[in-house]
Amino acid sequence: MLDKKADRTPPNEAAVETGDGKAKAPANINLKSPAYYISRELSWLSFNERVLHEAIDPRTPLLERLKFLAIFSNNLDEFFMVRVAGIKKQIEAQVSRRTPDGRTPVEHLQAIGQKLRPAFAKQQECFLQVNAQLREHGIQLLDYDDLNSKQVTYLQSYFEDQIFPVLTPLAVDPGHPFPYISNLSLNLAVVVREADSEETHFARIKVPKVLPRFIQLPKSLQSEDTVWAAVPLEQVIGKNLTFLFSGMVVEEYYTFRITRNADLFVEEDDADDLMLALEQELRKRRLGGSLVRIELQSGTSPEVLSTLLTEMHLNEDDIYEVTGLVGLGDLMTLIGLPLPEHKDPDWSAVVPSPWNHINRDDADGEGDDVFSIIRRRDRLVHHPYISFSATVQQFITQAAADPDVLTIKMTLYRTSGDSPIINSLISAAENGKQVVALVELKARFDEENNINWARTLEKAGVHVVYGLLGLKTHTKVALVVRKEHDGIRRYVHIGTGNYNPKTARIYTDLGLLSCNEDLGADLTDLFNFLTGYSQQKAYRQLLIAPITLRERMLALIKQEMTYGTEGRIIAKMNSLVDPEIIQTLYQASQVGVSIDLIIRGTCCLTPGVEGVSDNIRVISIIGRFLEHSRIFYFHNGGNVQFYIGSADWMPRNLDRRVEAITPVLAPHLRRDLTNLLDICLADNRQAWEMQSDGTYVQRQPQPNESERSTHEQLMQQTKGKPAY
Repeated sequence: MLDKKADRTPPNEAAVETGDGKAKAPANINLKSPAYYISRELSWLSFNERVLHEAIDPRTPLLERLKFLAIFSNNLDEFFMVRVAGIKKQIEAQVSRRTPDGRTPVEHLQAIGQKLRPAFAKQQECFLQVNAQLREHGIQLLDYDDLNSKQVTYLQSYFEDQIFPVLTPLAVDPGHPFPYISNLSLNLAVVVREADSEETHFARIKVPKVLPRFIQLPKSLQSEDTVWAAVPLEQVIGKNLTFLFSGMVVEEYYTFRITRNADLFVEEDDADDLMLALEQELRKRRLGGSLVRIELQSGTSPEVLSTLLTEMHLNEDDIYEVTGLVGLGDLMTLIGLPLPEHKDPDWSAVVPSPWNHINRDDADGEGDDVFSIIRRRDRLVHHPYISFSATVQQFITQAAADPDVLTIKMTLYRTSGDSPIINSLISAAENGKQVVALVELKARFDEENNINWARTLEKAGVHVVYGLLGLKTHTKVALVVRKEHDGIRRYVHIGTGNYNPKTARIYTDLGLLSCNEDLGADLTDLFNFLTGYSQQKAYRQLLIAPITLRERMLALIKQEMTYGTEGRIIAKMNSLVDPEIIQTLYQASQVGVSIDLIIRGTCCLTPGVEGVSDNIRVISIIGRFLEHSRIFYFHNGGNVQFYIGSADWMPRNLDRRVEAITPVLAPHLRRDLTNLLDICLADNRQAWEMQSDGTYVQRQPQPNESERSTHEQLMQQTKGKPAY
């Protein structure tokens, strides 16, 4: 399928031919025009709407629908903490610079509100519908007002014993200033009065995060057909406020939640100790920066609303009214309920046949360790279909224990708190090996974890490096140097995802395991660049950002232009934002190059525009796994070139991060990648097609056509895949 040309409209009449008969791009179209660029922020919101659709889609199991509602909320939290906060900062600084789509910061903020509010309301409506359906199946997230007398008595007792001692009501009056409201905190705005007075008083109660968000009722208080029943914590607090305000009359209470700017700002040039500077910034983040949003219970009285907006210096544009439950991100906890009939079928990652022989007698006599497996031929692992722990994790674990391994070097961007990878590096250092870990302290929202890992690793004798000034080290690479009978050999892992066994179960990522000499030499040079003063400017096979990646990617696109209508590009990634890359793709389309883009999230390119992007198609795949792998395919006149790696086509990845993209040269692995892309492009269940106006339409199976889900097909295919 990769070589098959999709149907295309006739070439633009303004196009001319070059002397060799190849089509040439029309000269009268301004490819920098804002008309051909989608707003990064609005495109991201469209992505989150596709996530929300998985919650709305009745084909999604009920508890999985709750999960997607939670993901939609958590995604929005980060969007406001980073993207909206950044736009507001620009507005405060009176920045009027327009983005490639032609909008100023003020126009962007207005457009975000206009696009987001209908989706936000749709999420609330979806929650009410799903909750009603869950009740039909005995899964009851109840309202306090619907409880019977025995259940109310139980919760009153539970409140007195478990909740009341933890709460701290904070009055607001001339002697008590309005309290600081922490980021992402859930709160109650309470109005009380003295029994013999009409004068009201305002108080705030923070819903404590140390308690479960949903208070489960005991089995004895549930009906026979109930599987699980609980009440939101804030309702239990709200209905028992008289315990907190003894002698007062509770007039009303409302739930609200706030979001603050949480993006860190560290002046690396001025920081003598980057770790110390980051720790200081993290303390500020715990308090949070300026407020950017308030989620507010629908029906909040005008007086309470006015108090909240005035005291927190917000305006009405910052309000997002909630008709159901405030803070739907907490629904994620319910996916843990032991109710498999309401979840996706369990998936156990497959251990490929050769890896099953590790530490056992190997029937073919070629060895029984990861190194012999890699020596036989290059290996491509695709998580979560192929087991991360049995392959990549095993690679690092065995390297740590192998007496012939001299050195282990790897980059750590994000990993789990109890990571076996971290433990293996510590073990390797204790075994006397030379161990280098480049820990990226500036990985957003993982800074604190990474600081803790760095300290732990340093105490064990690991050489810890924090990256380069002004650059994030986002690349996912590991290098193992081993002494063998025929000399020193270098083994490499170059991947698209983090060394995180937890996310490896839900993110789709690729990794190349090889002992290719050029790749080993390139990673040696890369680590020298990262840890020392090397000014390496050229690499044998790897494409490295910010050194060679942008230039090489542009060259690969332009290379396809020389083949005209025989040119073919397929690129799969998380985001496509970079204006120069987009403009070059437009130029390639104008000369007839067939281009398919598989972009999960943000896509600022506009496909299907006559004379500009007629030959470009964009799809987004959303489903049970998060599409995270990056694959780049260039037909190159039949001499196909495949690349995988850590970088999206975004300015930050190309210019402000250290990234590594590796060619995939082995024919059997290229066949695997071809199969993967074919499955993605043929998807008619999870794929959404981007239209020329920036909207997306979900593909549906045609009459008499079977459903083709990328994730389902790959799971089934992996189960039946022969040894490789």
